[in-house]
Amino acid sequence: MSFDPHELLFRLKQSTFRARFHLDLQSRAYLQEKGLDTVMAHAADFIRDRLAPAHPLNDGKQTPMRGHPVFIAQHATGSCCRSCLQKWQHMSKHQPLTEDQQATIIAVIRAWIEQDTQGNVPDSPAQGSLF
Repeated sequence: MSFDPHELLFRLKQSTFRARFHLDLQSRAYLQEKGLDTVMAHAADFIRDRLAPAHPLNDGKQTPMRGHPVFIAQHATGSCCRSCLQKWQHMSKHQPLTEDQQATIIAVIRAWIEQDTQGNVPDSPAQGSLF
């Protein structure tokens, strides 16, 4: 049985707290400027550095509520801390995350971003971008 991020997103929409998250104009502009592939590379770094250890530094407080599209997506997808990962994605709280688990988290974040933007975000940086 393969993992379907959209099934998890459907369950998350039932949560009043999780369903209230949406990308703001600043986050959408950042996505347009950098492209989804770059933002997802950031997501991989954030997940590896802030969530993958068995006992992350400041667990429960390591993900800001704003400042980067991935941070917002992490809160929306229940991947902001190890407790939320355990509750929503059934990933053990006191074990390091495997590469497959990290890839699953990233797939859910990507699916949420694509859903929230209705697919209106380029994979690569916007044409004419100076960055």
